[in-house]
Amino acid sequence: MDITVDTLHDWATWSMIPVGILSFVSLFFQVAPYGRYSAGGAWGPLINAKIAWMLWEMPALAIPAILLWTSGVDSLITNLLSKRTLLATCFMTHYFYRAVIYPMMTRGGKPAPLSVAFLGGMFCVWNGFVQGWYITRYVPLDAPISMSTAVGALIWLWGWLNVVRADTTLIGLRKPGETGYKIPRGGLFELVSAANYFAEIVEWSGYALAAGSLPALSFAVFTFCNVGPRGWRHHKWYLQKFEDYPKHRHAVIPYIW
Repeated sequence: MDITVDTLHDWATWSMIPVGILSFVSLFFQVAPYGRYSAGGAWGPLINAKIAWMLWEMPALAIPAILLWTSGVDSLITNLLSKRTLLATCFMTHYFYRAVIYPMMTRGGKPAPLSVAFLGGMFCVWNGFVQGWYITRYVPLDAPISMSTAVGALIWLWGWLNVVRADTTLIGLRKPGETGYKIPRGGLFELVSAANYFAEIVEWSGYALAAGSLPALSFAVFTFCNVGPRGWRHHKWYLQKFEDYPKHRHAVIPYIW
């Protein structure tokens, strides 16, 4: 059987959901060993937190950028009001922020195991290919922006803006030179402990609606499966660490979970 790039894309797309479900279950038992849960060198050599973020997020920016360039980046410019341009803008905006801007915003941070950066990078290679190939090979250059695409993009924008707001809130909890943890307040943090994760779930759910495709839906499902249990663990950690932690807050989904 001839294995084409399209065949690999199909496999990569379909496998994302079961892998996400497996991650969802396993993360209730295994702590992701970085940040406040850093396990020292138990997971391999430690590297600078800023470098780790750049390493594991960059493939999701670079691979779609290469695919867009090789498919004719000028076509995006001449079709600014097309579905392809809108989806590319949403996806690339998030990962430019995550791979370039966010690491520069952070102050210090605990070193991350090289193995964790490698695994994160492998997922971003995987997802960068899945989303980039879909946008450049399956969305026509002149595909119009439908109502569902426009609504999905607005939901994506709300989610992305709140991801940035939540990140800024968390970074601002510490003044330069300070260590330790504080209770985040304001915005979505008044509703959930993991405001950044909730916003990211909303962001990629909106993107899935905008795209109307299995690759985008698979990524949205994987995002929930990956960050949901981590947000739940953050919530438990906050409740154990702070006696005055707001008891009305939920973990990840306002009023639900």
